[in-house]
Amino acid sequence: MKVVGISFKKAGKIYYFDPCDLDLNFNDQVIVNSNSCLEIGMVKVVNKEINPKEFDKELSKVIRKANEEDLIKDYKNKKEAKEAVQICQEKADRLGLNLHAIDGEFTFDRKKLMIYFSSNTRVDFRKLVKELASIYKNRIELRQIGVRDHAKLIASVGICGQKCCCSRFLNDFQPLSIKMAKQQEITLDPNKISGLCGRLMCCLAYEDENYKIAKKSMPKPGQKVKTEDGIGIVLENNYVKKKCKVRVKLEDDDSEIIRTYCSKEISEIS
Repeated sequence: MKVVGISFKKAGKIYYFDPCDLDLNFNDQVIVNSNSCLEIGMVKVVNKEINPKEFDKELSKVIRKANEEDLIKDYKNKKEAKEAVQICQEKADRLGLNLHAIDGEFTFDRKKLMIYFSSNTRVDFRKLVKELASIYKNRIELRQIGVRDHAKLIASVGICGQKCCCSRFLNDFQPLSIKMAKQQEITLDPNKISGLCGRLMCCLAYEDENYKIAKKSMPKPGQKVKTEDGIGIVLENNYVKKKCKVRVKLEDDDSEIIRTYCSKEISEIS
């Protein structure tokens, strides 16, 4: 069974659809039927073969490639969705609701308006929904999001000088732990290992597996090793360069030297 993976946002989650024998290419914009609404998305995975048993229900279909008229309509929808966010915020303030409207989107057929907001408390937004529905005459859905999703939507710049990874290319958030920072021997200063969302930076996960492999293949600090200069003790490791700093006791004059060796140049002594 062939499917295509489609994303509805930049760096958004990928959903699979039946291509219906359409000739689709990477980054083609298409109209699909999703949750009883028409939506416009972008092809991110082309003609992937899967086992039909992987899905517990029939896949929705790709209706057609988006034409110029569709793209104009999509542009108009996005522009009006931004205006809807401002109107939502104004009405929320008037109703005394403690929420921050962040982003909004219409489905392609304008059957539904989705507005994302953040709040420190639980919000009863039933009156707000009624007021918005009276303006737009369609289904209104307000969705409260967490701090990581908030950072993804606003697409700010991180301490590396680039846009946050979550808004550039990450389709989903990975589980992160302080153990990753410890394993990579990164400072545990919260200001240096936390992203704009206040949580651990996503990039901690990128090299975590490589550090695990490197640590298994290199002697631990304090380990006794044999070098070309004699027997020594490992002081510290550079896991990126795969080098070990070793304090070696010279046999000739009983003095000590500190040298850096490639991990392949030394062998452990049990």
